[in-house]
Amino acid sequence: MARIVIADASPLIGLSIVKGLEWLPALFGEVWIPGEVCREVLSGKRARGEPEIQAALDAGWLRIWDQPFPALKGIDLDEGESACISIALHHPDPVLLIMDERAGRAVAMENGLQVIGTAAVIGRAKSSGLIPAARQVFEVLHQSDFRISPAVIKTVLARVGE
Repeated sequence: MARIVIADASPLIGLSIVKGLEWLPALFGEVWIPGEVCREVLSGKRARGEPEIQAALDAGWLRIWDQPFPALKGIDLDEGESACISIALHHPDPVLLIMDERAGRAVAMENGLQVIGTAAVIGRAKSSGLIPAARQVFEVLHQSDFRISPAVIKTVLARVGE
């Protein structure tokens, strides 16, 4: 089981849309974000999820990774994804990445890292009794501009018995 959980920007934004950031400490305890992700989600431009993410940082369960780590070389990912993967690759303990972007997930899995996305977090919230129904959460996401593959949603709903 992972001792360290590191989140990329997209899951934080998606979970903020469905008021699901509060599920993260219940499911994982502390969650870390690299400074690159912090700058992306707290741009100061009133971006979606910004107040909720700042509140999570203020609460102390969402933390900024401030230790140095080697940069990934030769991989075409955004800074946040690259930072998340690099921290995971260089951390001595098992790491769980929460990441949605297909390219980042592929690089992480090619390197043997454990990765879940927003959909899996929603499934875990349902399985843990934090929410009564995952389907309703996916419907809220569907009404926003946040996209999750219908096949992924179908898989998660089947896993949680919906």
